Amino acid sequence: MADMDQERRRGHVRGQGRGRGDARPARGPGERRSRERRSHGHRTDEHPADERRTDRLRTDELPGRPAGRAWGRWQRGDAGGGLPWRSTLLIAVVVMAGTGFAARNQPDREALDALGRVLLLLGAAPLVFRHRWPVPVVFGVAAVTLGYLLAGYPYGPVFVLIAVACFAAVVHGHRTAAAWALGLLWAGHLALSHWLYRWLPPAGDGPAPWGQELPAAAFAVAVLAASETVRVRREQRAQLRADRAAAERRRADEERLRIARELHDVLAHSISVINVQAGVGLALLDSDPEQARTALTTIKAASKEALGEVRQVLDTLRARGDAPRAPAPGLGRLSELVEQAGAAGLTVTVATAGPRVGLPPGADLAAFRIVQEALTNVVRHSGSRTARVRIGYGSGQLDLTVDDDGPATGTEAGGSGNGLAGMRERAAALGGTIEAGARPDGGFRVHAVLPSPKEEPPSPQETP
Repeated sequence: MADMDQERRRGHVRGQGRGRGDARPARGPGERRSRERRSHGHRTDEHPADERRTDRLRTDELPGRPAGRAWGRWQRGDAGGGLPWRSTLLIAVVVMAGTGFAARNQPDREALDALGRVLLLLGAAPLVFRHRWPVPVVFGVAAVTLGYLLAGYPYGPVFVLIAVACFAAVVHGHRTAAAWALGLLWAGHLALSHWLYRWLPPAGDGPAPWGQELPAAAFAVAVLAASETVRVRREQRAQLRADRAAAERRRADEERLRIARELHDVLAHSISVINVQAGVGLALLDSDPEQARTALTTIKAASKEALGEVRQVLDTLRARGDAPRAPAPGLGRLSELVEQAGAAGLTVTVATAGPRVGLPPGADLAAFRIVQEALTNVVRHSGSRTARVRIGYGSGQLDLTVDDDGPATGTEAGGSGNGLAGMRERAAALGGTIEAGARPDGGFRVHAVLPSPKEEPPSPQETP
């Protein structure tokens, strides 16, 4: 509240409502706690108890994706999760067995001897490191595969090795290296099939038909296209996880700000009344015990109300999915504010203009808190003992004005300095504005404009 006193001494200050992101939230032990629930008549967001969980959202938690640690690690390309030796062993077994069966149907090729099996194992072994060093692996596998073909061994599952290596390189962002490796392998196979066959095994081999190059090129393009598709989808899922984490952190910040505003408004108003009455009681304790008793009675009532509202705010944090025990305050409780201000020695007059309309819960709460904070600042910072509240119901908006005649006391009231910031945040959250500053005649004015869609009939208990 010290900021109101500073603005009184400084002169006329005008401020438009700012967005929520302009305020700096207070840090505290409950920073990682946030709930999504119906609270105080408006919607807030529920989050897991530990917000740090959002930073480790797993791919296998996304809808439509198979669950399981291995799948999630593969989709993320998590090199820190261990070497993929199980999948590499499976690929090696499939290639060895499949090549053995393929060799039976290719009698014109060299028999699959020990050297051929060693070459197959040499092509499969680097795949263990395909997530850590994808570029060396893809070129190494391409070189071994080309050596296998130059030795005249049977065609078949050997091409699975280069497909897996290219896939890993592309999904890790090395599409150019994968394309070069596949291109070099295809060029080597092209030279082997049409020119180098005369000097290489098997003996008596002739040139391959040019028509077989089309399926070979199609295979290379298909491997690159499939790998690129997986890479793009993986990046989209990673962006989705980052967006979800950022959204949850943003909602948690907004919830902390909302709770901080509620506690500030409740405590600042009630403690201001208690402070004034405590001073009265101390001054009159000996000379007028009856008046001192009245001051103590006011302190008891104000503290009881403050405890009730604080308990209501805290209940929204402890409960999960339950409605608040008491309705959120609104302009229907304006008479209570007037009575509390009167107990603190401030005479408040209330006037309304225009046909009254029902307010949405969020706007009703914001209007109540803005008036409450403005009256609290008058008690703390103004030498005037009178204040005027004007409520104007216009076309689609609510106009609030709180005036006092001043002057500013210029004394330190012990406030936190967040009063005006809290009012601006409340108004900005609803798309409204706040203007606060000294008037030319020495008084002070708080003027708020809030959107007011006509959604409900007027509240019968609303105080004029």
